[in-house]
Amino acid sequence: MKFSIGEFSKITSMSIKTLRLYHEKGILIPAEVDEFTKYRYYNEKNISAAKSIQILKQYDFTLAEIKEIIDECTDEADIIDQLAAKQNAIREKIDRYKENSDSIELIIQKEKESEMKNKDDFEVEEKTVETILIAGHRMKGKYSDVGEGFAKIGKKFGRHINGKAMTLYYDGEYKEDGADIEPCMPVRKGEDTEDITVRELRGGKCVSLIHKGEYEKLGDSYKKIFAYINDKGYKYSIPHREVYIKGPGMIFKGNAKNYLTEIQLMIDEN
Repeated sequence: MKFSIGEFSKITSMSIKTLRLYHEKGILIPAEVDEFTKYRYYNEKNISAAKSIQILKQYDFTLAEIKEIIDECTDEADIIDQLAAKQNAIREKIDRYKENSDSIELIIQKEKESEMKNKDDFEVEEKTVETILIAGHRMKGKYSDVGEGFAKIGKKFGRHINGKAMTLYYDGEYKEDGADIEPCMPVRKGEDTEDITVRELRGGKCVSLIHKGEYEKLGDSYKKIFAYINDKGYKYSIPHREVYIKGPGMIFKGNAKNYLTEIQLMIDEN
């Protein structure tokens, strides 16, 4: 007995589109294809195969896996072996997902604890900073390269340094490489060298926020300070400043969670 593709579709609850796809993929080949009309006809054996395919699909076997099983399995025992293998793979995946879920939960929990701890530690404020004399080494590179600049300034002006290290950022955006930055140190006096400029850094009104924690999380504080400025309708000038109130020492890095970095955005009052 043979059935048309429409009849077979009704019998198996498979759409005609799906049956055509399975035929093209070699997964469920009709018992007969009319040479002239190209109509597909199916038989009892196809019905059994369709039921097996539906079971395999139900348990997330891919079409490629289903084809391999159909091609290689000769009886139900072979299919049982394939199901057992799939069961083991699912169990392994569940274990892996459980480990990933636990790891993600730990990260979320730590982040929430950090947010709660630092939520009200520091608030955005408006203040006036004084004009100061600085020695600066302007450079282009990665943000992590500022240490090289501080080392050069320290070596040349060590005994004249009289304040906290800072970095001036001349880009209005984040750059992975080629960032226009200038590590600086306040100094009592000094003269220009080949790659260090001694000059006054203009003071004035600024919007300030002290960031507590790792440098990698400074983005959270920038979000806060930018939101404040936009809410006030202020315009700020480039470069913006980061003053390192408390950071890694020359020998010991210390606990990064306790670093204090003051972000200063100079307000353009023109």
